[in-house]
Amino acid sequence: MRWLLVAALLGPLSAQAQRVKADMDCRFTGADFVYDCVIRLRPPLEGIAIVVGADMPSMPLAHNVRPVKATPGKAPGEYHARLDLDMTGEWAVKLRLSGAVRDLIVLHFLFTETGVTPRRK
Repeated sequence: MRWLLVAALLGPLSAQAQRVKADMDCRFTGADFVYDCVIRLRPPLEGIAIVVGADMPSMPLAHNVRPVKATPGKAPGEYHARLDLDMTGEWAVKLRLSGAVRDLIVLHFLFTETGVTPRRK
């Protein structure tokens, strides 16, 4: 009987502690170093505030992008942001989540003048 009570109490905690994951797709806009990005959270959380920033791992503190606030998209867990980078190259994109969930997700991409390729880190 005791273990049922413990399991009932810990069950919701472990579900809340589950880490949020994100996928991001970016498209070159045609303007110098400007990309429109779609962020998809897994699980698809709504009502989350996301601030998107980026820096170049190869040049720490040399190139930091001013953070922008992502706007909710049409689908659950979908958000949109426009990145205005300093140059092409590999960038670490930082997604700061706040609200019902607080987290920091770092995604690595190679941004070029023709497109964007995810990098595994």
